[in-house]
Amino acid sequence: VRLVESGGGLVQAGGSLTLSCAASGSIFSINAMAWYRQAPGKERELVAAITSGGSTYYTDSVKGRFTISRDNAKNTLYLQMNRLKPEDTDLYSCAAGRDDYCSGYVCYDPREYDYWGQGTQVTVSS
Repeated sequence: VRLVESGGGLVQAGGSLTLSCAASGSIFSINAMAWYRQAPGKERELVAAITSGGSTYYTDSVKGRFTISRDNAKNTLYLQMNRLKPEDTDLYSCAAGRDDYCSGYVCYDPREYDYWGQGTQVTVSS
């Protein structure tokens, strides 16, 4: 499975961006998909996740501002980001896993995802 992100860039605080993640290859094996972000020297943080059935999870800092969605016909994952803040500046990566849930809950640990994209940089200026 290959994941390719796009849509990152530089935006002013309060602005919006939409990230896309196109999946190709053995996509039949994909269930949960997620967006992570990581700043230099810090651990990856789960931003949002979505199961194959459409159940979603958001980290508290993005609730009400970000929306994760997937178009299974286009094999594409999206992250609509509104009211962006400077603290949203990070490298955003798409991840996909063969499982929908991990021990009955959303898969938080990056090690629970099997496939990763290269990432797309989001920079929010103040």
